[in-house]
Amino acid sequence: MSTDTPESSDAERTTDPVDVPEDRSAAELAAEVEELREAVADLRAEVDDDGTSMVIVATKGTLDMAYPPLILASTAAAFGWDVTVFHTFWGLDLLHEEKSKNLKLSAVGNPSVPMPNALATLPGMDSMATRVMNRKIADNGTATIEELIDVSLDQGVDLQACQMTVELMDYDEDEFYDGVTTDIGAATALQRMADADVQLLV
Repeated sequence: MSTDTPESSDAERTTDPVDVPEDRSAAELAAEVEELREAVADLRAEVDDDGTSMVIVATKGTLDMAYPPLILASTAAAFGWDVTVFHTFWGLDLLHEEKSKNLKLSAVGNPSVPMPNALATLPGMDSMATRVMNRKIADNGTATIEELIDVSLDQGVDLQACQMTVELMDYDEDEFYDGVTTDIGAATALQRMADADVQLLV
């Protein structure tokens, strides 16, 4: 009895047909390759640009609380983030050219000021605490509020003034720094916050 395995028939060796693209000219292939290269370049650009956005709500106008929103805003802008700082109530003092240069540091109830509240309430204590803080800022070479405002605006940070508070506190918009965005209402601010990746309240 033969142990040879019979060869497969031609029918058994037949495979499913494969769609073969029609012959294309070298010019057509080159054009397709160029389109693919452009698509890859666009994808790389999207990956490189994360498009991160941040909105900071600045509500305080004291010297110590003026630094956090401006430092965060200018730093994020340096990273390429889209940054908006919405100033409302006492936060508007940061946008006022004169008031921003004379912000005070309150010694009352401030845990960072090593002074008992009974002593901090005495006349002149806030002025003394402010002088001490300003001296530390100067000695350390830290940027002033005015400098941080300028840097933020130069980097494209959108410094916004709450219109309702402007009217309530009787601010003169002409006394704000050049480049400050005015006529911003709560609805516009909320929409911007909802679309942002990062939201901070200071």
